[in-house]
Amino acid sequence: MSNKEYDEKANVRDSASTVNNEFHDEALRDPSQEESLHRGLKARQISMIALGGAVGTGLIIGSGTALQRGGPLGILLGYSFVGFVCYLVMVALGEMAAFLPHKKGFAGYATRFVDPALGFALGWNYLMKYLIVTPNNINAAGVVIQYWTRHVHIAIWMSIFIAFIFVVNLLGVRVFGELEFWFSSIKVVALIGLLLMGIIIDLGGNPQHDRIGFRYWKAPDGPMGHFLQNKVNNESLSIFLGFWSTLTNALFAFIGTELIGVTVGEAENPRRNIPIAIRRTFYRILVFYVGGVFVIGLIVPSRDDNLFVATKSKAGAAASPFVVATTLVGIKILNHIINAAILIFVMSAANSDLYIGSRTLYGLAVEGKAPRIFAKVNRRGVPFPALVLCTLFCGLVYLNTSKSAAKVFTWFVNLVSAFGAITWMCIAYSHIAFLRALKAQGISRDTLPYKAPFQPWGSWFALFATGIITIFKGFDTFIPFTQDTFVT
Repeated sequence: MSNKEYDEKANVRDSASTVNNEFHDEALRDPSQEESLHRGLKARQISMIALGGAVGTGLIIGSGTALQRGGPLGILLGYSFVGFVCYLVMVALGEMAAFLPHKKGFAGYATRFVDPALGFALGWNYLMKYLIVTPNNINAAGVVIQYWTRHVHIAIWMSIFIAFIFVVNLLGVRVFGELEFWFSSIKVVALIGLLLMGIIIDLGGNPQHDRIGFRYWKAPDGPMGHFLQNKVNNESLSIFLGFWSTLTNALFAFIGTELIGVTVGEAENPRRNIPIAIRRTFYRILVFYVGGVFVIGLIVPSRDDNLFVATKSKAGAAASPFVVATTLVGIKILNHIINAAILIFVMSAANSDLYIGSRTLYGLAVEGKAPRIFAKVNRRGVPFPALVLCTLFCGLVYLNTSKSAAKVFTWFVNLVSAFGAITWMCIAYSHIAFLRALKAQGISRDTLPYKAPFQPWGSWFALFATGIITIFKGFDTFIPFTQDTFVT
């Protein structure tokens, strides 16, 4: 079936199901020409933008926490499981996006297939995530710079980085897409280099000529971690809690891949390019995340005191498990190279985060769920008012210039994975409703531009799995009870 025939069928269904409700009409209408985004993103750029937003400090730094708690086997199992859940969410989103490539983001799918109220809640939930995670990445970039010098106040670096990502987003989607493509390409090359370095170190290609193999999977470290062992006084329970903690860490690391659903509105030929981008992104994340944590588990002992954990604070490359590995075998000159790679990682993520935040606010305004001023775009197709507001929220990063305010900022950041998990659950449920709608309309899934595998049980599995991980995310807050972390 051609794109034109799909559009005609969609228009017929819209006309047949018109409801005399102003809010519902507003939710389904398309933006006018002067309020419309420009379709300037190619498949290679979309897949790289998704990769740039998803692959960041969660792998290259945050994996140290998961390794210490879950052990090498625990982190591999945890990241593999959440990676599969992520894949199910992605293909569900891809099926809806290829069939109905509108410019309202996946909140528009919740509005259309479930209820305008869910679309409203999902849109604002997703916007809150990016209003917080963007300054978080700006803060990470400032910390990375401090690895080299502390002579310049961190607030100055933060201001420079905020101005940089604002200008890049202001130049239009074609410039943004091309720059982000090269940013993420450098990130991919860096990740490949780190993975190869880890394999070479493990096989004995290091200054000590020490062939490590699976040494760190054996005693005394063992393949599984022992989390909160002194507090629960039960080895089996401690091992399970260690594995479970890797799931919550992996959830935070994988969140961001769903932003392909926001790029649909600016994609060229979305019915062809969105499925291509989803397939490419899945394989890249499978290699980098699952492959990455496997390599980390080979070359770093899970009980090493130098590993980054959530209760410690280290700057830049010093926090990365890859640097711990190079230090253990006597390699020193790579620290600065890895730190530069981390800087590119976080700046690429901040750049795409600001883009997604502004487009999410724009989508809400187009549907009448945010003030109309945020639906305006300039001649380059950039939603300028939405971009300005999201940039202003980057000012939250200045909370980290003082210790007391940094504590509040940490509370904000702890909410990010919850916002992302709620988004995944809403996407899965919207897809379940989408499948029901197809059945009610008598439309075979075999006629769709992209047919997601493992459905419909895949979306149900993703919905419940994400929900369970989210509900029990803060279990360690109660062992023992901690007031600060309990709030978030």
